[in-house]
Order: sequence, then C-alpha cells, then structure tokens
Amino acid sequence: MWRQTNLWLPQVLLLAMILPANAEQPKASPPAAVTDPAQAGPDFAVQGDWVGTAPYKGKDVKYGVQIIALGDGKFHGVGYYGGLPSDGWDTKTKLEADGQTQDGVTVFKRNDSTSTYKDGEVTIRNNEGKVLCIFHKVQRTSPTLGAKPPAGAVVLFDGTSADKFADGRMTADGLLMEGATSKQKFQSYTIHLEFLIPFEPAKRGQGRGNSGYYAQGRYEVQILDSFGLAPNTNECGAIYGVAAAAIPMSFPPLSWQTYDVDFTAAEYDGGKKVKNARMTVRHNGVEVLKDVEVPQATTAAPLPEGPEPGPVYLQNHGNPVRFRNIWVAEKK
Repeated sequence: MWRQTNLWLPQVLLLAMILPANAEQPKASPPAAVTDPAQAGPDFAVQGDWVGTAPYKGKDVKYGVQIIALGDGKFHGVGYYGGLPSDGWDTKTKLEADGQTQDGVTVFKRNDSTSTYKDGEVTIRNNEGKVLCIFHKVQRTSPTLGAKPPAGAVVLFDGTSADKFADGRMTADGLLMEGATSKQKFQSYTIHLEFLIPFEPAKRGQGRGNSGYYAQGRYEVQILDSFGLAPNTNECGAIYGVAAAAIPMSFPPLSWQTYDVDFTAAEYDGGKKVKNARMTVRHNGVEVLKDVEVPQATTAAPLPEGPEPGPVYLQNHGNPVRFRNIWVAEKK
C-alpha cells in the first residue's frame, strides 16, 4: 500500500510497478557484501533510479522513483513528484510502497492500477488499460567524478599506490580499501574523494555500507548506503551527529559517488579553542551542507580536538567500501 505524504499528488501515478528481475536465477545466493555487479544477483537489476512523465492537469509532469533492494526479492519504492532529488523533485511530495518478486517479476500492488515491464520499460496502466506513465531506468553520474587535482594539490591516492596512507590497502583492481589514515597531516583544505558503497541488501541501517571520511581524524562526514532514505544526522551526506544533508543525494550501491568538502580547521589561542571547525559538503556535486559549524570531534573520531594538524581518515566499520581519486588542496 502506498503511503502518501501529500494528498494532492495524483493517486493514479506511481501506484503499482512490475519491475524486471533477471530471468536466469543464480545457482547460489550472492555474498552478503558485493563489490562486483556481476556477483550481485537478480535483485541488483531491480534496484536503482527510474524516471518517467505523465499528464496532470493538462501538462506532462515528471516523476522519479527509487527502488531499494532489501534482500530475498523484497523491495521498497519511493516516488518523487517532479523528478528525482536535485533533478526536479519538489522536495516534499513522496509516495512509498513495498514490493516482492514472485514468479520472475517484482510487483508493487495497488487496487486501481497495474504495471508491467517489457523491453526495458516500466508501464503503468489503470484498470481500463490506459497507459498512465512509462518509466526508464537511469544511471546518474556526479559532475565532479574524475575531478583533476589543481596545481599544488596533494594527491593522496591515484590508484597506483597506497603508500601515502600509514595503513593503506589496495584491491587487485587498484582501489583503496576502508580503514586508511593519511601519513600527511593538514589544517584547512578542500578535499575531493570518490567512494563506492557495496551492495548489501540483507543488511539494515548502520550495518549497510558504513564508513566515514574524517577531516583531521576528528570530524566525520558519514558514508553509508542511504539510497532512497530521508536525510538524517547519521545518513550519507551528514556531518555525523551534527547536521543532516539538506537533500538526499545518495546514488544506488555500486555506483561511484563523490564528496567535495571544504574544511576550515578550528582556531586556538594559547591552547584554548576560540573558533569551531566549519564544513561545506557537496555530495555528488550538490551542496547538501553549507558552512556548518562543528562544535566538537564527532562520534568515534580517532583523534580528539586540538590545534595541531590531523590526517585524512577513512573509517573501517566492517563494510567493504572502496575509494579512488583522493586529493587535498590546502588553504594558504
């Protein structure tokens, strides 16, 4: 049953979906945490971003849908009036529903509409057979993906070596693994980093794709599988425990995502802090937090607050999160 947050949204739209599950079932269940799409199983084909248009009050209206995989053929769908977050959504109107794969198709039910998948499309029809909306799956890409370091920037990781991290580990395909602390320490700077969250549909909450980027080893910007979820201070894009992202900008698991963070270190006078640290966070190219004051070191920070510079720390929270293209442009 769809749970509607604004009654004015046309109830005949985004009401029921039948989305594709892979016709060929895997011989064994996928591993609990997947970093390779080829091993993700049939549920991976269903999850993701979908976009379509439908007539409403004499004009075509755009809609976005995010399908969250929950394991064992279960799903949760979130519909957005106007389009996906940062791409037309009105920031307030959503519809939500649960779904289940049965007999090779994934079904989100509603009494007054039926949807079918064919040739890469999701088609929603009312009970008279009239087509209401057609959705296509989209793969969104951050506009800062692959950003080049400016002149004078410190390149911490470019895929050739993890030597600039005291405990750096690399995968066979040249990605940095979670649980890494930079050897070099910094004061105020701008950082660019790219991260990939694993596909862990059977897990929930903070157990799903959890890591974190810590400025100076003190102040965390959360990394988590928050795809399709409302912002919170413990979700992706948040300064952990301090401020939630203004808009949910998470991409689906196994999509490369970006953080571009402007960090201003706390100021001290004679050992006494006189100004708090501040952070501006851009998640997948969208500013989700602007010049937020961070009053203290965040939860689980490896270093306490202090006047001395600190490292870039990428948290190991027990999930195989991967990183690439990390560079720091220090402020003079």
